[in-house]
Amino acid sequence: MNEKLIKGHPHILLKHQNPNIEILQKRSDDFYLSMDKRRSVREFSDKKIPRVVIENIVKTASTAPSGAHKQPWTFCIISNPALKKKIRIAAEAEEKESYDSRMSDQWLKDLEPIGTDWEKPFLETVPYIIVVFKKIYDEEEGQKKTNYYVNESVGIACGFLISAIHQAGLATLTHTPSPMNFLSEILERPKNERPYLLLPVGYPAEETYVPKLGRKGLEEMAKFYD
Repeated sequence: MNEKLIKGHPHILLKHQNPNIEILQKRSDDFYLSMDKRRSVREFSDKKIPRVVIENIVKTASTAPSGAHKQPWTFCIISNPALKKKIRIAAEAEEKESYDSRMSDQWLKDLEPIGTDWEKPFLETVPYIIVVFKKIYDEEEGQKKTNYYVNESVGIACGFLISAIHQAGLATLTHTPSPMNFLSEILERPKNERPYLLLPVGYPAEETYVPKLGRKGLEEMAKFYD
């Protein structure tokens, strides 16, 4: 049987092919080597991207696990130039305030190797912006319905989203202007949603430089208990 009831609810038989050791290792190697090429980009081309590619990227993000399968996220995809301009103006206002007075001296020093600042022209250049909102609760017939592990669930979905963007051959940047309430206002989101992350999505500009940074080695960030 491919389906049965567990605690009164239908469950389907998992169809999973267990690859042999050689395939297992190759797949893990290939995926790591691909993801190790991922870089955060702040200079984008205005080259168009087929909408279906963005749709597939978002659908991939939606396969992420979530608390009690509540899927407490909304992905707002913006390509409208007027909206992108509004977002840029509002984001730069918050960022300038942060760089001028909110960030500590240590924070600013830590950002120096990355070369970032409050100006965000890419928010208008890039063909798409994806703003991820977390749903604090759902509403059904005027009644609040609890969502569980919202931050964790949305964070995992964003990881899937970033991976899908990279695997498609595009670039992005995790942008979190703080506070982000202006995104709720500009995009007219309901009161049960809160902005979580903004991601510009597109091709890198033809000549793009990224910081020469290393990543922690396995021995620095993992502990095996054999």
